[in-house]
Amino acid sequence: MRSFLLRLLFVVALPTLLVALWWLASDGSTNVYWPPLRTILRTFPDVWTSERLRSDLVPSVLRLLAGYAAAAVVGVALGTVIGSYRRVRAACEPVLEFLRAVPPPVLVPVIMLFAGIGDTMKIAVIASGCVWPILLNTVEGVRAVDSVMAETARSYGITGMARLRSVVLRAASPQIFAGLRQALSIGIILMVISEMFAASNGLGFTIVQFQRSFAIPDMWTGILVLGLLGFLLSVVFQLVERRVLGWYHGLRAVSRRSP
Repeated sequence: MRSFLLRLLFVVALPTLLVALWWLASDGSTNVYWPPLRTILRTFPDVWTSERLRSDLVPSVLRLLAGYAAAAVVGVALGTVIGSYRRVRAACEPVLEFLRAVPPPVLVPVIMLFAGIGDTMKIAVIASGCVWPILLNTVEGVRAVDSVMAETARSYGITGMARLRSVVLRAASPQIFAGLRQALSIGIILMVISEMFAASNGLGFTIVQFQRSFAIPDMWTGILVLGLLGFLLSVVFQLVERRVLGWYHGLRAVSRRSP
């Protein structure tokens, strides 16, 4: 119980300190672009009603999840193939390095030409940015599979999909989840950017509309919603990661305790 309370204290201490500093630093501010935190919090329930959450937050989350899921499937599949075969990796590496260097926001006008201005464009923008950390981490994870483990599986006749599922992907899963974690933060950024182009709803669209109409406290409430959404998705991701990688965290805990 004591250890749980200490962990809880560490978790809430820094956010509480930052909120307190924000409150004190903005208190009494007369700058229209830097309203007091109390004004923002007082505006929050008036702006983010259940109707606005349904019309703006829910579509944004659905686009984010769709683009993120597409990037995860493509990244893990291609990364497994590229990481498993040296010749494929040698052939693909120059192209991957070139495409990875192109910032995804730059591709928004190009994607709009092919996908239009609807949800397909926004999902494609999110997927185009999220796929790279997943793909590259999967490649490195597959390459790092222990050769002794691979040979042992082969000697026991574990081949094909069974080998891929039980040996390769399982051994590479810590690296894959590292890429998935990086992609999640990128996806949130691209979700907002994609909704700033030819959109009629979503968090990015709403924040820009508030800014253009000089509803500055309302704009800050949208930024708070983005922060809360990122925190919530991070917590959910950690829960999923701990469940899927329970064996890995167990091994690390045992190795830390061993002399």
